[in-house]
This record gives sequence, structure tokens and C-alpha cells, in this order.
Amino acid sequence: MTTGVLLPFPAWLGLREAADSVARATELVDAVRERMPARPLMIHDLGSGTGSMLRWLAPRLPGPQHWTLYDRDPDLLSLAVTGAAAGAAPAVRTVTAAPAVDPAANGAGAMAAAVPVPVTAVDGSPVTVTTRCADLTRLSAADLAGADLVTASALLDMLTADEIEQVVAACAGRPTLFMISVVGRVRLTPPDPLDAEIAEAFNEHQRRSVGDRRLLGPDAVTATIAAFTRHGVPVRTRPSPWRLGAEQAELTAEWFRGWLAAACEQRPDLAVRSAGYARRRLAEAAAGRLGVVVEHVDVLAG
Repeated sequence: MTTGVLLPFPAWLGLREAADSVARATELVDAVRERMPARPLMIHDLGSGTGSMLRWLAPRLPGPQHWTLYDRDPDLLSLAVTGAAAGAAPAVRTVTAAPAVDPAANGAGAMAAAVPVPVTAVDGSPVTVTTRCADLTRLSAADLAGADLVTASALLDMLTADEIEQVVAACAGRPTLFMISVVGRVRLTPPDPLDAEIAEAFNEHQRRSVGDRRLLGPDAVTATIAAFTRHGVPVRTRPSPWRLGAEQAELTAEWFRGWLAAACEQRPDLAVRSAGYARRRLAEAAAGRLGVVVEHVDVLAG
């Protein structure tokens, strides 16, 4: 089975950014606005990657904002600062970033100096950013001190049960908005007999063990809701599916390649059996005939 070379991760983040933007549940943002204080906002974004959550949410909130972007990958944070991520809008006007730091060197990581960004709040107020190279599995409430809102996008499935508990314990007590979390359900149109088997193998891969870490994958949303509930924090959820068609043919094909590659890594016997399936599906995507729905759930706690 050969589906082609997958994009580098920063390029993948850039390619998916528009689909994430369309999918996110704006109804939850309306609820967030009602909870925000009438003063400059302090927002902490976990697993920021190249800064897509900042670019999407900051223009939907009022008043001056200061964002702290967390990621354990200093190269991704650098792209968030320079706006160099493929397909992404420039994130930061200033292109000089602070040197990357070792996340293990200073608690959950040290912060770069604040810089202004070209996005503005919904009322035109300024937005500034700092970056923090950090291991989120070591996040504590002290790291989020002063935060008015904690956000993340496409993060939860990459965490373990213990890490979800750690993150939720750190976030409890302040509004928390976790968006675009996979739940293990996809639909391809037209259907194919192999779809269900590939989807099952992919979900197994999402739940795989990485060293001594067993990832939650599509079970992460349920675990997160349960953890907030144990802390006495009310939770609202809304669906946020990707709906990919002819206008998203490039993203559809790249998503399919990654989806199938993960399934075959989990179940090597699928590699030979899926060769013809891969050719058919990629041809359909290239011709704009493949439709894909990838279900996600957005979570607002607090």
C-alpha cells in the first residue's frame, strides 16, 4: 500500500486550519464572551502549534487580549511567532523570537517576551502574545494563574488518562474551551466495504501506547468531561465536524493518506488489502468525488 509521502507536520497544520475554523462551534464562543471580565483578557492556549486558535478566537472576543501560547515544540512556536507556517496567516508582526528553552529546565517552561500581533479583537483592541516552550503533562494551576480563559484545539486525543486529569486539575476554576477533539467517527461518501475496518484500525492506533504512555485517542472527550465533573465544573459540548468535499480536495487527500497510514501501521495485514482501496479513494479525492465527515466535539467547561 502506497499513498504517497505525508506532509511535514507544520504544513499539515496550515492545510487543516481553514477546515478547523469552519467547524468550530461559535455558539460556545458566545457563551465564553458572557463569562469574560470587563478588563484586558489573559488567555492561555495549550498545544498551540503554529497559533491557529489565536488567529481564530482573538477576533471573536472583545477588548485588549494577551495570549500565552504553550507547546513543547520550539520550532512550532517559532512558526507561530514568525507566521511562517505553510498556509497560515502571519501570526506575529515582530519576527524576532526569544530563544527556545528546554521545557524540563524550568518547571513547565520559560516564556518569551510579549509581542504585538496583526489580528485584533472584535472591537479593534490590540492583541499581544508570548510563547512558552512547555511540557503540558507537567502543567499546574500555578502556570495558569491569572488566566481568564484556557483554550486548546485538536489536543486532547494525544493525552493519556493521567495527563487529562493533570490538565483538568490545572484548568478547573476558570473557563476552559477545548475545540476540535476527535471522537472516532468518520463517514466517507461514496461508501466502501473497507471503510469500517480502516476506521476501526485507525481508532486502535489512536489508543496506542507510546513508551509508557497509553493515549486516549477518541476516548479523550469523555474522559475530559468526567474529570471536569469530578471537580464540580459544569460542561457544555457541541459538535464540530469537518465536512470535506470537492472544495477541500487537497485536505481530503492528505487526511485520507494519514488516516490509512495509521490504520496500516496498527494492522500491517491491511497494507496489501488496501492497495486498490487507496488508489480508488485518492482518485475520487482528486476528482472532487470523495466526501468525508470527520466528527469532533467542542467542550466548554466552567
